[in-house]
Amino acid sequence: MPTEHQPAAQALAQVVRREWPQVVASLVRVTGDLSLAEDAAQDAAVEAMTSWETAIPDRPGAWITTVARRRAIDRIRREATGRRKTELLARLEAWDQRQIQDPVENLTGLDTSLRDDQLRLIFGCCHPTLTTEAQVALTLRSVGGLTTKEIAHAFLLPEATMAQRLVRAKRKIATAAIPFVLPSDADLLDRLEVVHSVLYLIFNEGYAASAGDSHMRSDLFSEAIRLARLLAELVPDDAATLALLALMLSTDARALARTDSQGVPVLLEDQDRSLWDGDMIAEASATLDRSLRLNNHAGNPLQFQAAIAQLHAEARSASETDWHQIQLLYERLQQAHPTPVVDLNHAVAVSMVQSPAAGLALLDTAPLADELVEYHYYHSARADMLGRMGKPEQAAAAYDRALDLTKSEPERTLLERKRARLSQ
Repeated sequence: MPTEHQPAAQALAQVVRREWPQVVASLVRVTGDLSLAEDAAQDAAVEAMTSWETAIPDRPGAWITTVARRRAIDRIRREATGRRKTELLARLEAWDQRQIQDPVENLTGLDTSLRDDQLRLIFGCCHPTLTTEAQVALTLRSVGGLTTKEIAHAFLLPEATMAQRLVRAKRKIATAAIPFVLPSDADLLDRLEVVHSVLYLIFNEGYAASAGDSHMRSDLFSEAIRLARLLAELVPDDAATLALLALMLSTDARALARTDSQGVPVLLEDQDRSLWDGDMIAEASATLDRSLRLNNHAGNPLQFQAAIAQLHAEARSASETDWHQIQLLYERLQQAHPTPVVDLNHAVAVSMVQSPAAGLALLDTAPLADELVEYHYYHSARADMLGRMGKPEQAAAAYDRALDLTKSEPERTLLERKRARLSQ
């Protein structure tokens, strides 16, 4: 908990990271207005920067929630008119203050109403009628508490562009009357799949940036893990949610070894495994075990992906990697969730279990070759297999194609290094 010895900015940052979804979610439940809720929460955060310079409150999360409620009332009095104004003011002024929780309390100890508030917020931000880009931006802003500037920086977009994206998304929620409600039991699993997809997109972009000068964006993948933890606490009996968290943890455990001193990616087989986070790998294993025991998503693609990541994480050396089991898991994943990228990864596993020629034969099979013709990882995988087959000229051509397609400078450097080794 923050103390009076910590600067106000540091204390506020800690509270925002932990309390933001609770504050916004509670305001949305009462007002039904996401923009109003966020603006009021932001007003409270700005006020805290001044007030907390003198003394940081004992319960800063409760302070933020109370001030946000008052600022929402102020905004309604200034901006709303007629019946809507009367209804919103009545709701806010009757807000049961007993729902304000101590910020140090664990989410699993919160009452059902606060848990459901946060789930409503998550499902609203990930509503299927919104575009994927809007879902990601809203989730990071409204659930994660990231500023527009932070989100824009993470996705290499101008701040004004991201601001417009958020405004359009909120406008669509308002005009289409998208409700912040819990899905029915019949729709819950489908809606959770959308939420999983959004969190996985955030994590994946942070783990391997699609463009720019940095291979990893730690702010994004750390935020994705934080949001996955929150979701796992809100729906603790959902196997797919636990599998998603396990997948993120076992992948993130290798983060310190994934780039060299120049920020260039280090291949899995070349990584210094002493840098891997053993505690995180153990947590991932326990989380995956919980998911598998629940078995309420039998054969869920996330479980197969998490199991594959765990096999890589638990191998003490590259030579000890259980590629046979990984190949089998990819075959199960092909059945459960067939995509060209899954087929690509399966081919890589086959090249490790059988031979590079066997993997290459799968890659060169139509329609996979056509579907991934613009995907640089496809061409780099072909180049690797051709190099292992003793065909340096063909491998160099495949690396050249991958270089033409990549937009990531660190990835480009790695590809150039691998290409140069062909002549050594």
